[in-house]
Amino acid sequence: MPSVKIIGAGLAGSEAAWQCARRGVEVELFEMRPVRSTPAHQTADFAELVCSNSLKSDSENTAPWLLKEEMRRAGSLLLEMARECAVPAGHALAVDRVRFAARVTEVVSSEARITVRREEVTRIEEHEVTVIATGPLTSEALAAEIARLSVFEEESTPEQASRPLPHEHGPDSPREPHLYFYDSISPIVEADSIDMSRVYMAARYDKGSADYINCPMSREEYDQFYDALLAAQSVEERDWEKLNYFESCLPIEEIARRGRDTLRFGPMKPVGLKDPRTGRMPYAVVQLRQENLRADSYNLVGFQNHLKFGEQARVLRMIPGLANARFLRYGQIHRNTYINSPTLLRETLQMQAHPRVLFAGQICGVEGYVESIATGLMAGMVAATLVHGAEPVPPPRASAFGSLTHYVTHADAKNFQPANITFDLLPALEKKIRDRKERHRVQCELALNEFDKWMELVGATVTRT
Repeated sequence: MPSVKIIGAGLAGSEAAWQCARRGVEVELFEMRPVRSTPAHQTADFAELVCSNSLKSDSENTAPWLLKEEMRRAGSLLLEMARECAVPAGHALAVDRVRFAARVTEVVSSEARITVRREEVTRIEEHEVTVIATGPLTSEALAAEIARLSVFEEESTPEQASRPLPHEHGPDSPREPHLYFYDSISPIVEADSIDMSRVYMAARYDKGSADYINCPMSREEYDQFYDALLAAQSVEERDWEKLNYFESCLPIEEIARRGRDTLRFGPMKPVGLKDPRTGRMPYAVVQLRQENLRADSYNLVGFQNHLKFGEQARVLRMIPGLANARFLRYGQIHRNTYINSPTLLRETLQMQAHPRVLFAGQICGVEGYVESIATGLMAGMVAATLVHGAEPVPPPRASAFGSLTHYVTHADAKNFQPANITFDLLPALEKKIRDRKERHRVQCELALNEFDKWMELVGATVTRT
């Protein structure tokens, strides 16, 4: 009888199933396609890539490279398949999508310890070791079941009783713990790419400390920015997304379409932000808010948008002080499905109240193909460990794996948003290194050393087949 149930044969679920199997564990892998398809998928193959064929940068000592290097050392099947199905893409790892999905389906389906079930799962048994890896378009029935477990967990301890439900602002009813909603993500830039000679520090009306970087615009600069924003090309809306925006998270281009001055009375409001260099209030202001304690990245406040990434780079670099901005993350608004992991999960991706139930992939709050595969790999390792009767050990904080799971489980629960792997998530070095390339090299070296030690500790249960 199978020891582990894995729900969803996408990137995370396929990797999790393989990791369990190579550790001698019997797996039942559930995939509802083609019995029931989703509006986003076109085939019934496992690990179908929907939006892009890129698995990010392969340049040494970048954050995506670090995560992939850890995955390689941990024996990731899907990373191996991606290399096998790679197509030319400069410094990035990109794949032939059709070939990649077909190859993953072939290898996973032919593994003797994996039994594939083509059916929808609507019930989760808390006593069974289960990995939920159903992605950003989880079926409504399963989402309701996850919400049931999540609500139970919220009520399980006095400390958790006051925490928010998984998501209290779904599109249908704000009082129900829906797991899906329209995600609002503002762009983030590296602090040392901001031209500080063009900006000033201030808090509105001088209330509190001057923690915000303010990018002042003249009327001429504002008009040029406004015109460029309206002319910028948006991401094409897919039929299955149905982007019915909430007023609280309107993209800036939608606000701008309501009139030339709407941004000046919204996210670019200059009131109370007198420029100390001139003594006057600018015509418009873009505010940058510190993103972390290290102050090495800043969020463009209220600048969520639905523009193509290249267009964002072009238009946002028109903002004074951001001409040479390096973007850690671009703005996005899209339908997504994920749990409020900081209130629900341990660093091993196990539920706090139901430790035999794990989450992996986008549903646990990571963004991106590589990150989904990585969490699937880890969930598979942890599930196998539970079956073998051992206690799971979380990955080291210094590693990319550990930093990703640390973010997912320790972020601000009230403002939790999915994250890609970036150096912003890794812990700061004890000794400050000014040169960015050298700093990243040292961070990668430290991360891999710690990751190797962890693998020596937890990798002993691998069964070679």
